[in-house]
Amino acid sequence: MTPGFFDKGEDRAETSGRGAAMLAQVRAYWEGLRTGDSLPTRSQFDPRGIEGALSSTFLLERIAPGLARFRIAGMDLTDLMGMELRGMPLSAVFCPEQRAQLATVLEPVFSKPAILTMALTAEKGFARPALTARLLVLPMRSDAGEERLALGCFALEGGIGRSPRRFGIDSHALLHLPRDKAESPSDWPRKGAFTPMPVRSTATQHEAAFAEAAATYGTKGKTAVPYLRLVKSDN
Repeated sequence: MTPGFFDKGEDRAETSGRGAAMLAQVRAYWEGLRTGDSLPTRSQFDPRGIEGALSSTFLLERIAPGLARFRIAGMDLTDLMGMELRGMPLSAVFCPEQRAQLATVLEPVFSKPAILTMALTAEKGFARPALTARLLVLPMRSDAGEERLALGCFALEGGIGRSPRRFGIDSHALLHLPRDKAESPSDWPRKGAFTPMPVRSTATQHEAAFAEAAATYGTKGKTAVPYLRLVKSDN
């Protein structure tokens, strides 16, 4: 982690203001990527556009009905669970008895599609102080056009303490997205929403963590030298 930018989980305490700002920034960035009712694609996503929320941002991939795994997860989630979450299911962050409900409310994000918001409270115990979170999950398309990805933000409020921390579901809301006309949710707090930040040329450590292996474009079947060459003759 970068000192001064990411604090250690046991010492960090999110404020409700910062958490709300991160959620608003991720939502505003996602909205800005849309054209009409279309969902953003993976290739459109540039982590530098949500620089202020990257530590709490993640990318999900649906692998079965109601089940999605982390393709990318910010450092707040790594601190929360005390491990790298890439490849692990989203349900790992939830208490076992809450996972069936999570599967029920998560599936519409991909199948409808829909926007999911949740209010969560973590289990408490020794060296585990009060901790709550707001979860936002926004549907996206793969570059092949499949509706199996989602961009999310896990905004924490409170100290993490001893990891891992797992959450119970206090409440949730699903906003189904119509495919034939644009719809702006009336219940989303637009006041104070962030405008996506301009893209800078210098990538930071947390931006690099969100980079997946890029597709390679080789010269298979082609020679490395020009097809036509100029040969000077002495005659």
